[in-house]
Amino acid sequence: MFNVQVQVTYKDSVLDPQGQAVQKAIERLGFDGVSGMRIGKSFEMQVAGDDQAAVEKKVAQICDQLLANPNMEQYHYDIQKVATNQ
Repeated sequence: MFNVQVQVTYKDSVLDPQGQAVQKAIERLGFDGVSGMRIGKSFEMQVAGDDQAAVEKKVAQICDQLLANPNMEQYHYDIQKVATNQ
């Protein structure tokens, strides 16, 4: 079993109006030195399997087919094997 965390964000070349709105709000609140605000989506899941390479392939397919729009978004994921007590 593997715990998987997926982060999906707009590609750098895609305008992020939500991120820009949050950036302006941060500035209005008086916080300095904050830039590059981007809004994204986060997903957590557990994937069964013993072979990490097979799990990575499955997660990439899920991201490509459902979680991210490959024309506008990019993703990265972190996979951690769950320790079993045997």
